[in-house]
Amino acid sequence: MSTPSPSEVALIIPLYNEEAVLPHLVAEIEAFRSERNESIDIIFIDDGSTDLSARLVQSLTGDLKGYQMIRFSRNFGHQKAVSAGINLCKNKAAIILDADLQDPLDVAGRMIDKWKEGYDVVYGVRNKREDVSVIQRITAYWFYRLFRAVGEVDTPVDAGDFRLISRPVIEAFNELDEQQPYVRGLISWLGFRQIGIQYARPGRVAGQTKYPLKKRFRLALDGLTSFSSRPLRMAVNLGLLISAGSVLGLVWVVLTKYVLGTAITGWASLIFAAFFFGGLQLFFLGVVGMYVARVYDEVKGRPRYIISDVWDSGSIQVGSVLDESTAQEA
Repeated sequence: MSTPSPSEVALIIPLYNEEAVLPHLVAEIEAFRSERNESIDIIFIDDGSTDLSARLVQSLTGDLKGYQMIRFSRNFGHQKAVSAGINLCKNKAAIILDADLQDPLDVAGRMIDKWKEGYDVVYGVRNKREDVSVIQRITAYWFYRLFRAVGEVDTPVDAGDFRLISRPVIEAFNELDEQQPYVRGLISWLGFRQIGIQYARPGRVAGQTKYPLKKRFRLALDGLTSFSSRPLRMAVNLGLLISAGSVLGLVWVVLTKYVLGTAITGWASLIFAAFFFGGLQLFFLGVVGMYVARVYDEVKGRPRYIISDVWDSGSIQVGSVLDESTAQEA
């Protein structure tokens, strides 16, 4: 891999109602840029913010170089915003990070150093998390380990989207066309030379999290259904096991009735069992439904996102409606 030259690194930062944290973020970015030898560009993706985030980006960075903002026509979701940033990135490497400064820029500098050593993917591994509830900490801990156990791709545990990806990874990612992208899983699936960097994740500098437990749960389901068919195989295996058990139970009922001459009592337990297995059937029917819904999303052929305007070096192009394939050509 060639040694990086100026203007080769971009920071990809999705935004959704982040006006409270933007002044802190821009100040941190400028301090980071002044410390590094590389010239670093910034790509903001405004994911349909309803506050003053877009105007604040323009006012804070209008006199600075290397800033670009992509505005979605509405809120399409964090993973699609990250995908848009990767699709539009022209640099030789990109670092994906959140706007809340929970992904420290000094760690981003360490990622660049590892990239210079020849790694194509450098991901952050959270060994400590501040300002996180006990429920969020527990659910995150078990999700990553469950995903690694049942997933069909080798993914690092305790690693989110905060990572550096090289140009070959960017180009390979842009060849993918999934309607519901699970970015961290897709990057792991792509392969290339990868390494992790451990860091302590601080709390938000300002504002509130845009990823409540409901969205985290949906992201987890997207990840599992994107990279594993084991839930379906589990449903088949459990169904076969229950069927075999019911046959054995029927044999036992016949033997006790006609051989031993005794009748089996316990209608309450029978009803309980009926409700239990009925609920189990509905659960696995829902699992199948999630996979069918993903197939339905894919076959509709809609663009992942729509870009309403692009801000770059003080000029605004209004009304440009692009999907990701058009955006890559822009």
